[in-house]
Amino acid sequence: MTAKDTGAANDAVAATDTITVEVAYALPNKQALLSLQVARGTTALAAAQQSGVAGKFEGLDLENAKLGIFGSVVAPGQVLKEGDRVEIYRPLIADPKEVRKARAARVKERRAGEQAG
Repeated sequence: MTAKDTGAANDAVAATDTITVEVAYALPNKQALLSLQVARGTTALAAAQQSGVAGKFEGLDLENAKLGIFGSVVAPGQVLKEGDRVEIYRPLIADPKEVRKARAARVKERRAGEQAG
């Protein structure tokens, strides 16, 4: 094996030591989808931190944010695979169950008012 062959072999090994992933975060008026190369074995939280997304959104707290991969919530320590998209979820403002209950109550009141009138 020549020095040239050894260099090519090292390049091939180095290429397999990294994977390409995406990090996504969105607000109603601003979104970011960042593609980056990370070392094999990188976690969801580490990729989010390495992406620099926190610097693009004031108040984004990655350490306490819920993370997911393609719509499924994962632990921050979830090891990523090639092509994974890490999604950073915003905290809920209102409990969806309570919102549905309140909406149903308003509809019920409206219907009762229409029937009485």
